[in-house]
Amino acid sequence: MNSNKPKEDLWLLHEKYGGQETPGFFEDLRRIEAGEPVDYVIGFSTFLGAKIDLSYHPLIPRTETEFWVEKAMEHISMGKTEILDMFAGSGCIGIAILKHLKDVSVDFGEKDPLLIKQIEKNIDINNIDFMRAHVYETDVFANIPQKKYDYIFANPPYVSHDRKWQVARPVLEHEPHLAIFTDDDGLFFVKQMLNESPNFLTQDGMLFLEFDQWQKEKIEKLVEDSKFEGVFWRDQYEKWRVAVLTLKN
Repeated sequence: MNSNKPKEDLWLLHEKYGGQETPGFFEDLRRIEAGEPVDYVIGFSTFLGAKIDLSYHPLIPRTETEFWVEKAMEHISMGKTEILDMFAGSGCIGIAILKHLKDVSVDFGEKDPLLIKQIEKNIDINNIDFMRAHVYETDVFANIPQKKYDYIFANPPYVSHDRKWQVARPVLEHEPHLAIFTDDDGLFFVKQMLNESPNFLTQDGMLFLEFDQWQKEKIEKLVEDSKFEGVFWRDQYEKWRVAVLTLKN
């Protein structure tokens, strides 16, 4: 094996082809060279130690999300805990939580019926007991059980259509636009979460809400006018990335 190959080529060769340079390997190299994300070509990604299958082409898990989710898990109380992973996509957030925290259960909310299958597949391949995980096909909270969660994790579409020019070409050409772009300057689902999630949180519950760095000041003002208060975290690149919110007393 040529040690001078690019890192992505070596990952593909090892993970998908067991080190053998088959005709399929070279065909996949051409897909990568044409701009297709290597995660899709290989067929899976990793997220906090969980294997995340990408057969149905959900949004590829981001390292920025991985960074704050790992930090957020430190705030989850021990013992029986109810968690909601909203806009679940591949299910990476909830599945990582289930793998690392044994006493929790996670409900997954996702609108796309194909991604319902994707989440269920990822629950299965990570050997998670389905008694701890329930998947709901839902438009935000429409079909979520009327109960109170201790924690809600939300990584909604938050890129404004006007900012499409800032998005990398491989993302635009291959990843699902419905998981990336939304209306109202990218704040459509952020506003919906701030308005509706108080009905689904315990009084001491927490909402973790990912956003685009330039939205921070606008979200701060929205939070001031909501039932929430909280703080904001930066990602590993020192960019504002997530609001950590609790209900006002």
